[in-house]
Amino acid sequence: MSGTTRKKKPSLNLQESFESIKDLLSTTKTQLDSSDISLRPSIIENLGRISVLAESFTDGRLKADRDCTDLCDTLDQEGVTLWNISGLVSKYPDDDGRAITGALRLAAFRLVEAGLEGKPGLETLIHVLGLASKTGATLSALGQYDVAASVLTSAAKYEEMMRVEDDPDGTYRHSKTCVRTVYFSCRMESAWQEGNCTVAEFMAQKLMTIYDEQRLVLPAHDRVVLAAKLHRIGKTILQDQGVKAQGKASDAIVWLRKAFGIVDQEEANPGALELKISILRTLARAYFLSECYDSAEATLEELTPALDASKDHKSSEYQELRWLKLATLKKRQPGDTAILAAFKSIINHMDFTEANVTEILRELRTFGHQQTLVSAVTQYLLQEALQPNDTESESVDRILLSLIVHCSKDEVHSRAMESIHQAFTSVCEADTELRSIPAAACLSLLWQYGDRHYHAKRWLLAADWFAAGSHRLFRAQHSTSASKCHRKAALCYIEQHEYSRAAAVIRCCPSNEAATHYLAFLVATSQGLEDEAIQSMYGMVNSPDFDRQMLLLATKISHESEMKNVLLAVLEALLKTLKISNSGETVVEAMALLRCIIRLVLKLLAEPTTTRAILIDSMVAHFRTAKILADTASKQKVVSLIIKDVTWLWRTAYNCAVQGCSDWDGFQEQISALFDISKDMLEMFCQASPVEVEPDLYNHLMNASFSGVAGRAREALKAHGAVNIEPMREISAEIKSCKTRISHIIESEKITGDDDLLRAQYFLHTLRVFEAEILAQLKDWDQLSKIIGDAVTSGSLAVATYEAIADILWEEKECPVNVLCGGLEAVLHATLDHNSLSLDKYARWLRAIATIILARNTSADRIKAIGYIEQAVSMMENSVADESYPMDERFWLLATSYNTGFECLEASLLDEAKRWFEASTVICKFVPGGTERAEKISETYAQLLSRYAPT
Repeated sequence: MSGTTRKKKPSLNLQESFESIKDLLSTTKTQLDSSDISLRPSIIENLGRISVLAESFTDGRLKADRDCTDLCDTLDQEGVTLWNISGLVSKYPDDDGRAITGALRLAAFRLVEAGLEGKPGLETLIHVLGLASKTGATLSALGQYDVAASVLTSAAKYEEMMRVEDDPDGTYRHSKTCVRTVYFSCRMESAWQEGNCTVAEFMAQKLMTIYDEQRLVLPAHDRVVLAAKLHRIGKTILQDQGVKAQGKASDAIVWLRKAFGIVDQEEANPGALELKISILRTLARAYFLSECYDSAEATLEELTPALDASKDHKSSEYQELRWLKLATLKKRQPGDTAILAAFKSIINHMDFTEANVTEILRELRTFGHQQTLVSAVTQYLLQEALQPNDTESESVDRILLSLIVHCSKDEVHSRAMESIHQAFTSVCEADTELRSIPAAACLSLLWQYGDRHYHAKRWLLAADWFAAGSHRLFRAQHSTSASKCHRKAALCYIEQHEYSRAAAVIRCCPSNEAATHYLAFLVATSQGLEDEAIQSMYGMVNSPDFDRQMLLLATKISHESEMKNVLLAVLEALLKTLKISNSGETVVEAMALLRCIIRLVLKLLAEPTTTRAILIDSMVAHFRTAKILADTASKQKVVSLIIKDVTWLWRTAYNCAVQGCSDWDGFQEQISALFDISKDMLEMFCQASPVEVEPDLYNHLMNASFSGVAGRAREALKAHGAVNIEPMREISAEIKSCKTRISHIIESEKITGDDDLLRAQYFLHTLRVFEAEILAQLKDWDQLSKIIGDAVTSGSLAVATYEAIADILWEEKECPVNVLCGGLEAVLHATLDHNSLSLDKYARWLRAIATIILARNTSADRIKAIGYIEQAVSMMENSVADESYPMDERFWLLATSYNTGFECLEASLLDEAKRWFEASTVICKFVPGGTERAEKISETYAQLLSRYAPT
């Protein structure tokens, strides 16, 4: 039968209606006995037709003038049968049987109604009213409101008949009260389901009147049922709030209070307690939604004993109440203690699933301004999550992450850091190990907030955030995180200029990590501690994870700090990290570094308190390195890439050497090395230059070449003690090379100026002197003789060279006589040829030559000796007043001439004797008392001559 339309009653007489009902009942009962669920639509349709026929029969019976008692009794019995069957309907997964139950009850009620006698008794009315009420309620629940209204209209008629029916003894008082309660409650539910709030409220008022007047008459079960119905309506209003017009929390409260008013008096009824709790739950929500927060809290407080006493205290309904209490407290804004207790109650009775933890954390976000409260709740949540249970590991991870995020918003920094440390420590003490990904997420957050403070220049706050990441909680999964966090914190302290704290934090880091030494370098440079900075830099370079980029940063920092010694050490270390490749690019970079290093060393040398010896050695070493690099570039044919560097290097080395000659006492070897380097670099430049080199550069090349060799030779000749053969030979070879180089420059006409040529000749003469002296030290007399030969043929400019070589030969005790004599003779002749020798030296050298020659005592030697004596006499005769022949040498000449003449006379060498005596007689003119001496010599010569004259 349709729930919205009723079929038109057929126009049949009573008998025909009765027969039709019987036929339909016969068919329907047969189908009801079948378990075939597909027959149910047909059964429902037949039952609907029976209802219509029965209602038509009732109308006809009231108008009929014949007696139809037998028919009425039969229909009444059939109605009772169908009613009984309605309680036995089977349920299936696809059909819960409600529809067929409603059709059975409707048909049963209409058949019973058709079988009523003309004036039914009170008992019958009570029975029929009960059937009508229950049928109306069933149909209303099925949404068949029109049919339900028709049934309940009939019920109203029977209720009125029952109410006016006399019951003088009160026999049916109890039954009447119960059935009226059922009737009004069914009317109330049906009206509510139809949306007729006015009728529903009216019926509810009727019910409360009956309850107030006849409460004790009503069975306890009926009272509980009534409360349940009132509660259901109030709950429905609450659920539909905002959807329907009647859905207002305040309206729901009216219904719920009525329900509570009933059930509150049923403490002895076992079923009432559960209903009471349910009503209070709904009422609390209704108060909350209606913004009656005090009433909501009072209601929840009343529920608290029941919640605690319940075995199922973790049920979702009870948890909802705990959440409701929290929401109520939040609206009332009490102290943190009450809200914390509410949170604890929720946490204590929940399973630590992802959804539950998420809900707690989401709710905590709404208390963002109450930092202490949120921290306390989160800490408690974490403690409970760490308890031995089936807690999901993700819960601890998410709680920690949420706590970190919350603490980042705390305006009291110390409190935030304490909360984070306490949370991390709690996890460690619970022997719970964070997984890799959550641990990384926590560290990421800590670094993120640390970076945020760092960029805002809140250095100390940033340091605390970074330091939090060094907690032992993260060391299992991220062993390197602690050192990273310590270094980040140390960097913050450095920015804050709290270097002691920075150093203390750095000491917590592993000493084999380059980044650690880099930070120590920063601390040292910030404090102006040069030695510590250099030591840290070396530690950084020697670390396994060293990155050259760190040295570049260290270079910048040391430059900005104006710590020249530190900068020098860093640049030197940076240079060592370069790997020379065939491309030439690294050579260019290395040259740039070397230029910076050398400039810096020169600046340091200018400072009065500097350690000069170390710096000079360092500078020379870097110049040598530059030379090696330049040689490498030359081999790779990429000198053009560093031609400017080569130019700078030779000039700088040359200038440094020149300055060192006057300022660097005791560093001759280094000065010579600089001259040599300048010479080598300048030669490379001249060879690589694509255009003709200016003559001035060749002058510098000669200067540098000569100065380097000369300085080294001078230092070697100053040495006392045994002669070091090999170094001496090396210097000798260098001198030869230098002479060759200078000679080549002269011969190739690289220089053309008179002064430049004169200087070049001077260099050559000086080099011969050094070479002669070294050869004398080496006892290489043959080579020395060749040097003398070269010298005496080298022109008038070599006068000083002659004299120096003569001095060398004269002073050298081990010089062979022939070498000494030959050398002196050659030098003497050369100086005489150029008329550039002083009489003093001439007299001395002549005396030496004559002495050596006379010592041989051969006729040829004596003749050569007398030639030298006669030459000396000529010199005395031609000498000028300002330079006369030395007097002592005159006397020596006189004595030597006389004695040698006497010896020759005794040896019967009359011709030789004559020359010697004559020479001595002439010499007497140039000595004091010469006349007397000449007379005496003449007299003596005459006597001797007469003695040896032939007879």
